[in-house]
Amino acid sequence: MDTNAPVAVAIEDVTFNYGRFKALDGLSLQIPKGMSFGLLGPNGAGKTTLIRLLAGLLKPQKGTVSIMGKSPSRLTAPITGYMPQLHSLYNELSIRQNVGFFASIYGLKGDDKRARVDSVIKLVELWDRRGDSVQNLSGGMRQRVSLACAIVHNPPLLLLDEPTVGLDPELRVTFWDYFKDLTSRGTTVVISSHTMDDAAHCDKLAFIRSGRVIANGTPEALRLGTGKETASLEDAFLYYIRLRDNAHA
Repeated sequence: MDTNAPVAVAIEDVTFNYGRFKALDGLSLQIPKGMSFGLLGPNGAGKTTLIRLLAGLLKPQKGTVSIMGKSPSRLTAPITGYMPQLHSLYNELSIRQNVGFFASIYGLKGDDKRARVDSVIKLVELWDRRGDSVQNLSGGMRQRVSLACAIVHNPPLLLLDEPTVGLDPELRVTFWDYFKDLTSRGTTVVISSHTMDDAAHCDKLAFIRSGRVIANGTPEALRLGTGKETASLEDAFLYYIRLRDNAHA
């Protein structure tokens, strides 16, 4: 990782337990500004816990987390957009009402609020359905509404927890095209995923297992780090698991 790049997120020796279960185990990581950064690992690796810590919904039991130099809190909410794995939409409200509600939470008002709400609904290609209630939408459409709610205030940091789960291939491509557009304009996009397809789209990755980072770098560097030019990202993930296990044997 380029140590001279401006840092959007700094995580230092973070531990978080759910009772006896250690979700994060001394995890350290730096995420540079203006790129898509993937947190890749199996279910239970600690990805969602880490995203929730960055969103300020949890606090580390040990270690430190900083967002643009500040500890996650209400003060960092305006600069952070958060799309949870399970949507937090109001089923009885329309698409426009849901996005408008989140815009209000982030402090948008008047003409600026209306313009941003309309803009993001068009962006996720739901303008023709803007008056429909969320309960009448498909799963993929609800994902799009959740994304619109997360980006309505144009945050410099976007936290996405498994954003492409359940999306059809065409919509997945649409999401990634938008994420790339965001990073080209300086937004930092942090994405948790367990799919290699998502991982291949990221500028940089951290492989996470059992609450620890076992390797991080660009997808290409992680693949070539295996010593095999034909290695896939899945091959690379398994390689670094074996490497770490052998080092601790």
